Amino acid sequence: MISVALIIQNEEKNIIDCLDTVSWADEIVVVDDYSTDRTIEVINSLPYKNKIKVFKRELKSDFSSQRNFALSKTTKEWILFVDADERITKELREEINSLLINKKGHSAAGFYIPRRDVMWGKMLMHGETGQVSLLRFAKRNSGIWHGKVHETWVVDGPTEILENYIIHYPHPTLDEFLKEINFYTTIRAKELFDEKINVSGKDILLYPKGKFLQNYFLRMGFMDGVEGLIVAILMSFHSFLVRGKLWLLWKKK
Repeated sequence: MISVALIIQNEEKNIIDCLDTVSWADEIVVVDDYSTDRTIEVINSLPYKNKIKVFKRELKSDFSSQRNFALSKTTKEWILFVDADERITKELREEINSLLINKKGHSAAGFYIPRRDVMWGKMLMHGETGQVSLLRFAKRNSGIWHGKVHETWVVDGPTEILENYIIHYPHPTLDEFLKEINFYTTIRAKELFDEKINVSGKDILLYPKGKFLQNYFLRMGFMDGVEGLIVAILMSFHSFLVRGKLWLLWKKK
């Protein structure tokens, strides 16, 4: 009844903890961007490996295309998307199973799932990530993913939100956080450039500042202590890099 879908690359440190929390699903579809570490070897060592289907496909800086490919390889009625650095809680699993067993959710095409980030051992309850809900659980053939980065699953039909949440363990170190910001902002800047969106020096200066004020003060990121401060600063830097890289793309044209 349920297929789980993941897109991955070099996730040997995360993959067991992630897959163990979804091993109850009927099918697990993994699309691997040619990992060079032991990710696939680790997957093949799992006791439930027979329900896991692994496909090799290059990401090519397009996350929606990769997720839509994974979607095309699923066979069950309902699809649950997770990332390797996420964990499905026991409470969320029970809520999903109850939903389908009792047929309460069949009028909805998809469900948003709240997500809680754990950064350096602390669960963040405020700031940019404090109130995030993502559409991650939906019926087959109800919609597709859009956006090369920060992609969203858009379904045709009514949606609802589940009560229980996914736990997210991103960026175990600042070094990895900065590497990911650099990677994602390059893709996002190119996406905006292709959409003919321009940027000014004023945007480069003011947008990151506004982003910090919004996340740290309006969304009360300060309530999460030093961790909340660091995340607010880095997400402001993310905004700066997107606009700075976009400006450089227009300058090169």
